[in-house]
Amino acid sequence: MSQTNIPPWDTAEAATARTNWTRHTCDTVFENPWIRVESSQVTAPTGNPGRYGVVRFMNRAIAVFALHDDGTVPLVGQQRFAVNAYSWEIPEGGGPLDEDPEDAARRELREEAGLVSSDVRKILEFDMSNSVTDEVAVCFLALGLTSAETEPDETERFEYARVPFSQLLKAVINGQVRDGLTVACTLRVHHMAVSGELPPHLMKAVLG
Repeated sequence: MSQTNIPPWDTAEAATARTNWTRHTCDTVFENPWIRVESSQVTAPTGNPGRYGVVRFMNRAIAVFALHDDGTVPLVGQQRFAVNAYSWEIPEGGGPLDEDPEDAARRELREEAGLVSSDVRKILEFDMSNSVTDEVAVCFLALGLTSAETEPDETERFEYARVPFSQLLKAVINGQVRDGLTVACTLRVHHMAVSGELPPHLMKAVLG
């Protein structure tokens, strides 16, 4: 591990000295085209034995924060099965591990929001829930937007909204918008505006 990959509050010596998990057995208890659930017999870094369950993802999580020139953001509303709740989100979905994440982002933007972007840039990458899954999220900002046809799949029934950035940020902060990708990207784009990483007209639109 090189020093450039280590946060300033960590040290190379500490990273080298840490004990890793040891996996002794691994059984697949469920699998479909999207996930594999594993149960492993392990030894923890503490030296204690245990059994650990992990969800392995067949795709990356892809999110696209589309930002119109007037500072409005297109959102997609849908009923989410896992939490049995309605959710307003930015366009997002899964991208195969062997696919360029930007290509996946452009596809999700077109399919879910009916938009094409002339300027797509990666703004964030993070682990979705690293205690129980290995899913990685790759997030993009999409600018220079034009309309296209939506292409939802057979399980998707969407509603659409186009809201001012300030309203979305408020909804994220007060917990009305709870989707993790949407929360992370909204805060990242706000930081980009504050730190001068956006074009001037978008900085003004985002910050009001």
